Amino acid sequence: MSLSNYSTLGKSGLRISPLTLGTMTFGEDWGWGASPDDAHQILKYYIENGGNAIDTANIYTKGHSEKIIGDFLAEKSVRRDALVISTKFWGNMYPYDVNGGGTSRKSIIQSLEKSLKRLQTDYIDLYWMHAYDPHTPIEETLSTLNDLVSDGKIRYIAISDTPAWKITEAQMIAKFSRWSSFIGLQLEYSLLERSVENELIPMALEMGLGVIPWAPLKEGILSGKYTRQNKGQHVSGRNEDRISTGLSEDTYTIIDQLKFIANERNVPVSAIAIAWVMHQKGIISTLLGARTLEQLKQNIIASELALSKEELVSLSQLSAPALIFPHHLLQGTADLLQAGTTVNGTTSNVAKILPQHDNERYV
Repeated sequence: MSLSNYSTLGKSGLRISPLTLGTMTFGEDWGWGASPDDAHQILKYYIENGGNAIDTANIYTKGHSEKIIGDFLAEKSVRRDALVISTKFWGNMYPYDVNGGGTSRKSIIQSLEKSLKRLQTDYIDLYWMHAYDPHTPIEETLSTLNDLVSDGKIRYIAISDTPAWKITEAQMIAKFSRWSSFIGLQLEYSLLERSVENELIPMALEMGLGVIPWAPLKEGILSGKYTRQNKGQHVSGRNEDRISTGLSEDTYTIIDQLKFIANERNVPVSAIAIAWVMHQKGIISTLLGARTLEQLKQNIIASELALSKEELVSLSQLSAPALIFPHHLLQGTADLLQAGTTVNGTTSNVAKILPQHDNERYV
């Protein structure tokens, strides 16, 4: 695998790289991040190595991330139409404006117009609904996005950070209304955040959505810089307010296994953590955020790693998520439903599925 080993995203013909360049780190407006010059070097390296998918959002570094990408495109050192540029709406750039954010028709249109200006382009390849807005009917959001696709201002639509039931509703409304439907889903996914395996990823597989995980390093915890040796120390200026200096024993056990595999392969710990995510079911591309060119170079190594079954199992077993209802109830019943069993001469699957009950009641 390499950055130029493109895959189609969801039920579409849009081909993207297995690693998408995330640009929340572009700009220093939040007190951390890459300068415009450093960001341009990151963009240049990513594209020269075959990457074609660049992800941003209207609110990243107060709009500066989009502006940095737009200035890079304006240099015309790369063909705009050879790239898949994606940005997002929902975030409110003007907190004093009650209609400045969300997913209403008014908000979407004004957000898109301003993103197009900052990006210095006349269309967006992939336009993301950044998060769920409980105050706007999903029909309003979908009809607006469909109009924008028809107008040629956006090519495809996708969704992020939204409950599985709402995405399913949206896909069904789009299907029966013959509107453009979502082709991608962004969600948090890592060895330390696997709850999405319960509902969101199975839903995405069923609803024709290609999954693009964010935070595969769990805000840097799985990057290799957090160790038992520096337990209790602040090692990240960006996340020190959110990340405890004393991680759990289970977390350190996962980090130890990542370090073991990384040492065996002579690659960065971060590359192993990212590669594990890339190997999971439904994953089409994984978001990489890089503040420096060196970070990008280290993390891109993940696209060249084919983890063995033993390596994948060792990491998966250490990080297995708790099953939520009804998954813990249904676990293991699929095979039983196929096999069946005989009770009083009658084939019955329920007898095996519910052995704690009086079988005669269910035959």
